[in-house]
Amino acid sequence: MGNSSMKQHIETAQKTGVLKVSQGKLSEFPPAFRQLEGNLRTLDLSENKFLLLPEEISRFTQLKHLNLQRNKLAKIPDCIGALTKLETFNGSHNNLNSLPRTLSNLIHLKQVNLSSNHLKEFPLMFCGLKHLDLLDLSKNELESIPSDVSGLHVTELNLNQNQITFISPQLSECPRLRTLRLEENCLQISAISSKILKDSKIANLSLDGNLFEIKQLSDIDGYEVYMDRFTAVRKKMF
Repeated sequence: MGNSSMKQHIETAQKTGVLKVSQGKLSEFPPAFRQLEGNLRTLDLSENKFLLLPEEISRFTQLKHLNLQRNKLAKIPDCIGALTKLETFNGSHNNLNSLPRTLSNLIHLKQVNLSSNHLKEFPLMFCGLKHLDLLDLSKNELESIPSDVSGLHVTELNLNQNQITFISPQLSECPRLRTLRLEENCLQISAISSKILKDSKIANLSLDGNLFEIKQLSDIDGYEVYMDRFTAVRKKMF
């Protein structure tokens, strides 16, 4: 991205609080970014060449929306925990295999997209974030859903296209979970606990592409209870 083009982006961002520099071939923050530390609300760095997110990101404490998708990030720095006003975070299509615990500081998060990375363990640092509605972890390398996931407050959890073989029955204790996407994993029918069908608030359960036939769900205790929730939601929609 040329100096004149960057200058124009900076001038626009000073007026609007929005900086979009996607496809800019950036691998570090230009010095001119410092002018925006106090007022930037939206930062779009998608489709650049970042291998590491610069520590300077912590200075943008007014950020509400951060888009880092389609870079080459292998790590998110701990200092991202300083962005306590962040509401949406998109880190999809990178090379992430772990996440910093400091993400738990981002108490205003509403939507998180970490699809198409290399995460192997469920990111429990998102548990306890009471405003988080959507967590997209599709197309990663997760193998299980641990019991501590009961503290997750999302309404939608997308785990499509992972390698999941185990689902803790404690998933049923998620207080707001309505939509659970588990398509194209490695689940046997025995992995689907009756507790999830009977005791959860899940009304939309997607399980196509696993190691069993969907019709086998009807043999699990609690299936009719789940279908009552499913039907009730459909009636409200139409």
